[in-house]
Amino acid sequence: GMRFRLNALRIRTSLEQTCELEMVMTVSMQGKVALVTGAGSGIGRASALEFSAMGAKVLAIDISEGNGQETVNQIKLLGGEATFLRLDVSDSSQFSALEPAIMNAYGRLDFAHNNAGITGQGRSTHQITLDEWSNVMNVNLTGIWLSIKEEIPLMLKTGGGAIVNTSSGAGLVGIRGAAAYTASKHGVVGLTKAAALDYARKGIRVNAVCPGFIQTPMTGFSIAHDAEDTVEFKGVPIGRMGSPIEVARMVVWLCSDAASLVTGAVIPVDGGAVAQ
Repeated sequence: GMRFRLNALRIRTSLEQTCELEMVMTVSMQGKVALVTGAGSGIGRASALEFSAMGAKVLAIDISEGNGQETVNQIKLLGGEATFLRLDVSDSSQFSALEPAIMNAYGRLDFAHNNAGITGQGRSTHQITLDEWSNVMNVNLTGIWLSIKEEIPLMLKTGGGAIVNTSSGAGLVGIRGAAAYTASKHGVVGLTKAAALDYARKGIRVNAVCPGFIQTPMTGFSIAHDAEDTVEFKGVPIGRMGSPIEVARMVVWLCSDAASLVTGAVIPVDGGAVAQ
């Protein structure tokens, strides 16, 4: 009888431990708050939905009120909690609205996905206008730095957090006809590494994802009618385009406790494109 009781106890304890581990993995973002820029479409929307699915409350930021509000509506339909803030990341004066929006809605900030970005025009380096160059830099690089500037003090208040910046395959290799875009996305990689070092001892991890050819409204312009031909042409080793959720899952994982040792990392999510 005694041996049976001990065994039963042992089984119960190991079951409880297993359940606890599963709980940690599935609800690790319960009570946490995530901010996503460019949350109105594509990777940003997928990321906002994925943070919500993990239990986080979401501040969805986008330049388009209609798109951003639609993301919030989708999160609410699925039983999550989200708020929309209209903000143009290329306009430094608009960032004064960020802290009050976060603090009024949720009182804290734990995770940030700095994702807003634009591609610019497809033309040779010497044909890019100064306006085009400045616009791409202001959104893709300065916009991420301005976002980080606002996010860090909020995260320090609660003892830490995690930031993920969206770079691109063009943050690792050059793309013909996209010098401004390539330079801005390489800049995001450098910014990510330097920021990771600045806050490594302060409980804030900073990483970047480098999406490849992902089916989003932004890449729509570069996709021919026959998508498979395009993928062959673009040389994606796994032979297909990615979907936004595949990038979003990497973003959310990088913010989770599962990635506790990962900071200053720059991770391609591109079906092997930059490996060749």
